[in-house]
Amino acid sequence: MSENNSGFEVKAEQRQSWTSIAAIWAGGMICVPCLMIGGVLSGGGLSLGEIIASILIGYGIICAYMIFIGMQACDTGLPVSVLAGGALGNKGARYIISIILAIACVGWFGIQSATCGSAFASMIAAMAGTTASTTAVTICSIVWGVIMLLTACVGFKGLKWLNYIAVPLLVIVCLYGLIAGIAKNDGGAVLANYAPAASAGMVFGISMVVASFALGGVISADYCRFAKGRGDVVKSSLVGVIPAGLFMLMTGALMSIVTGQYDISAILTSLGVPFLGLVALVLATWTTNVTNAYSGGLALSNLLGFDESKFKITTGIAGGIGTLLAAFGLLNAFQGFLSLMSGLIPSLAGVIIAEYWIIGKGKKENFKEKDGFDAIGVISYVVGALVACITGGTFASFPGLVAAVPFLNTPFFVGPVNGIVVSLVVYVILAKITKK
Repeated sequence: MSENNSGFEVKAEQRQSWTSIAAIWAGGMICVPCLMIGGVLSGGGLSLGEIIASILIGYGIICAYMIFIGMQACDTGLPVSVLAGGALGNKGARYIISIILAIACVGWFGIQSATCGSAFASMIAAMAGTTASTTAVTICSIVWGVIMLLTACVGFKGLKWLNYIAVPLLVIVCLYGLIAGIAKNDGGAVLANYAPAASAGMVFGISMVVASFALGGVISADYCRFAKGRGDVVKSSLVGVIPAGLFMLMTGALMSIVTGQYDISAILTSLGVPFLGLVALVLATWTTNVTNAYSGGLALSNLLGFDESKFKITTGIAGGIGTLLAAFGLLNAFQGFLSLMSGLIPSLAGVIIAEYWIIGKGKKENFKEKDGFDAIGVISYVVGALVACITGGTFASFPGLVAAVPFLNTPFFVGPVNGIVVSLVVYVILAKITKK
C-alpha cells in the first residue's frame, strides 16, 4: 500500500456492520427524485410489468459494478478518489477524478439544499395561509444546507444513525400517502384499467433507472470501505439498493397513474396532512444529500493533498460552497455543466474494475497507486466518458454544441453502462498491448 494512501485507509476497528451500510444506500434511494423517475416511467407508457422489469434490471446493473468497486474498497479501505490512483496514477486521480467528483457532489448538494429550502418555505407559508418570499426561501436553503452539512461532518456514524431513524419513517409516510391517495381517487379501478396505448420501451425504462443512481454506484467505495468483508459489500448493496429502489419508483409510478403527480409532499398536503408532507420532504432530501457532502469532502481532501483527518474541514468547505450557491440561485446557471460532470463519472468504474479485477486478479497485494499520470488509464477513461456522454444524451444540455457537432448526441442503450464497458475493454486491451 502506498504511503500516500495511509491517511485514508479504514482501520479494522472502524469497520461497520453490513446493515449500517445498507441503511445508507436505502436512505439514498428514498428520495423525491426516485419518485419522479417512477412518474417518468409511467408517463412513458410502460406497463406495470415493464416498469418492474426496468427497475430490477436497471438496479441490477448498478449493483453489479458497485459491488466490484465496493469489494475493492473493502479490501483496501480506500475511497474512490484514491482507488482511482491504481488505474489513472496518483496525479490522474487527484487532478482529474477528484476535481470532477468534487464539482459534481458540491453542485448536487447545492441543488438538493435549494430544492428542500424552497419547498420547506412554500409549505410553511401554505400552512400559515401566506406566500413564501424570496428571502424566506434563501434563509430556509441556508438553514437546511447547514443542518445537512453538520450531519455529513460527523462522518459515517452520523450518516448511519440518520438513516436508521429516517428510512423507516419515510417508508411509513410514503405508504400512507400511496394508500390514502389510491383510496381518495378510486385508485383500484384506475390501476385495474391502466392500459397505456404506446410504450417508450424497456431500454428507455432501464436508462432512466440507471441514470438515477449511476453516480451513487461509483462513489459506493466511500462507504463500502467500512464493510467487514466482501460478503458484507454484496449484502449491503443488494439489500440497500434494490428493495428501496423498487419501492420508491413503484410508489412514484402508481401515484402518477392514480393522482397525476408523483410528489409525496404535495399529495399528503392535498389529503389534509401537510405536516407529514413536510416531514417526508425534509427527511427524503436529508438522507440523500448528506452523501453528496461526505463524498465531495473526501474528493476535495484528495485534491488538496490532505489525509482523512482533515475531512471535516473539506466537507465543510464543499457543503458550504454548495449551500451558498443554492441560497443565491446560482445553480440554475450551470445545471447543464453539473449534468456533464455526472455523465463523466460512471466510466471511472470501468478502469477501476479493469485494473483491480482483471489486471490485478482481484488481489489486494497487487494494488498500488501509480505515480504521476498513467497514460493507459487516462486514455481509457476519456474514451469511455465520451462514449457515455454521447450515447447517454449528456450533451443535449448544450444545444449549441450539438447543433455544431450533431453526432455528440447519438442515443444508444444506456449511456453510463456503455461508458463503463468501453473504458474497461479499452483499458484491458491497452494494458495487454503495452505488456507485450
